[in-house]
Amino acid sequence: MENPDDETAPESETTATPEPKGKKRRWRRIAAWSLGLLIGIPVAAFGIAYVLLDVRSPEEVLADLDKTVVLQNTDGSELLKVIPPGGDRLFVPYNAIPAKLRDAIVATEDPTFWDNEGFDLTGLGRALVTGVGGGSGITQQYIKKSTGNEDATLTRKFSELVLATKITQQQTKKEIFESYVNIISFGRGTYGPASAMNAYFGRKLDDSITWSEAAFLAGMIQSPSVHDPYASTHEHAMKRWSYVVNKLVTRGYLGQAEAVAMTYPEDAIQAPSETRAGRVTFEKYHLKQRVLAELEQIGYPLDRLRGGAMKVETTIDPRAQAEAEKVLKERLQGQPEHFRASLVAVEPGTGAIRAYNGGGWSVHDYAGTPYGTGSAFQPFTLAAGIERGVDVDAPMKSPGQVDFLGETFKFQDPCGEGGKCTLREAIARGARGPFVELAKKLGAEAVRDGARAAGIPEAVDGEVTLREKDGFLIGPGIAVGRYPLRPSDMAGAYATFAADGMRATPHLVSKIRDENGEIVWERPSDKAPAFKDDEALSRRIAGTISQVLTTGLKDRPAALKTGDLQYNETDDNAAGWAVGYTPQLATAVWVGSDEPRRMRDAAGEKLTGKTIPGDIWQRFMTGVHQGVPVRWPVPAGTTATARPR
Repeated sequence: MENPDDETAPESETTATPEPKGKKRRWRRIAAWSLGLLIGIPVAAFGIAYVLLDVRSPEEVLADLDKTVVLQNTDGSELLKVIPPGGDRLFVPYNAIPAKLRDAIVATEDPTFWDNEGFDLTGLGRALVTGVGGGSGITQQYIKKSTGNEDATLTRKFSELVLATKITQQQTKKEIFESYVNIISFGRGTYGPASAMNAYFGRKLDDSITWSEAAFLAGMIQSPSVHDPYASTHEHAMKRWSYVVNKLVTRGYLGQAEAVAMTYPEDAIQAPSETRAGRVTFEKYHLKQRVLAELEQIGYPLDRLRGGAMKVETTIDPRAQAEAEKVLKERLQGQPEHFRASLVAVEPGTGAIRAYNGGGWSVHDYAGTPYGTGSAFQPFTLAAGIERGVDVDAPMKSPGQVDFLGETFKFQDPCGEGGKCTLREAIARGARGPFVELAKKLGAEAVRDGARAAGIPEAVDGEVTLREKDGFLIGPGIAVGRYPLRPSDMAGAYATFAADGMRATPHLVSKIRDENGEIVWERPSDKAPAFKDDEALSRRIAGTISQVLTTGLKDRPAALKTGDLQYNETDDNAAGWAVGYTPQLATAVWVGSDEPRRMRDAAGEKLTGKTIPGDIWQRFMTGVHQGVPVRWPVPAGTTATARPR
């Protein structure tokens, strides 16, 4: 016998111990069962769901839309009701839908509709990977509207897949399109193409519809509360219209030459008739449109709300809302007819909009329209400087002229002796030169980042903010507040300073309840440190700005910055701002006109932020703070009756 320890002994061959045959068979059975379960369970689930689930007819869906949606104030009292408009749901058979409108809708919403199996595999795959989202073609959109389930979940996507398969097997594509187009909302309380054509163009639906009109109506489907030009602007609606026209060309429905010859149908689009019919005031109409647009963004469009007879709890404080309406009317009484104004008040730390007044003149919402902010933008430049170590009490240049990004700015308002003053002094005296000099030192991107950090949104209705019209470049206009922002944006960003540097997104919707009173959606808090996610830094920046801006109301200290928007190269202004806050409320007031012009009040005095806007701000904040405890001590060296700056 050879010694296995003997180094001279030959190496023995290594042989693996054979695996028992029973064990191999057991593993094969496990693999087979696993594969069977992997395939069988989904197939079985699909089969069961196929039998149990069904899609309601469009007539059943439209019947549910007769339910009223109630919008409530924050105290539970009724703000207003969204009542189904009679006669605005005219069912249109497939053959009566003009071919141009059919093509525009398919090209925009589901270019493969006529050939697909009712669902988008790419979108479903994305939903399986992420757990949410996924593309929705026309068939899937119809299923969502008919079931009332629009939650971005895997369960909903699975049900949607089953029903899309089922309906595609049971109905023709023409029947599916007919059902879909008759229950889809085109905005303005309309359902179906006939009522939409009447609401927007004042005509009945027939083959006289133009490609331009068809493209406009098709563009409304995605988000009607946003794309309606009277909810946003004609400029925004024109971009959506151009998107649809490009889709028509890309999909081969329209020739390039035809598209080039088309024009946006601005003159043919009618203003909403809702306020003219006496259903709501203009002020409530603007508020309702903003609430509905926000509800669409969180997945609760109007038809879903109506289908569930839901109640929406808004953030509006009825006392603050009434005060805003009263003050605007009283202060503008007797002023020239072209004067317009708006007011938005936001609660610091939560972002809850407590008052929203878009004006009582027309369906145009002045609180939701962007305007140049002038020197009311300066606190954001200051915030960017403080973040980078700038001392607000250190002397800096107060030049009469600054060259910045290819533009020369000239000033007649230098401050200090020897051409220097501190930023604290500059903001108190309304001097602009030091802030343009600071913007030049920091760079345009740093100034933009300071505004973004405070809460100015990156985009509004798809349009990038704080940019030139090309959407990319940041020009010299950022140094003097030339880029337009909405009053709601300004109130929300100033609220960050009021909340010790904690930013929260301004919003109007707080909770949604079903018809049984159960909460089906509640807004989560997004309160967070504004600057570099650093609470201490954010508190320091906000505290410094509050001290620099300190001014007063009659019974309490407050921070206020006024601003003027110059009219062309004249000495007059086209608009004025007053934006400021206490720890309890941040309020933005804008006063201007429909078109840029020289603004002179009834006494012939030049409009500035310190005049009518500042007075509206003072009156509103004084009234709404009655009975509210004072939370700020008066900073050293100031008084509670300081004039607005």
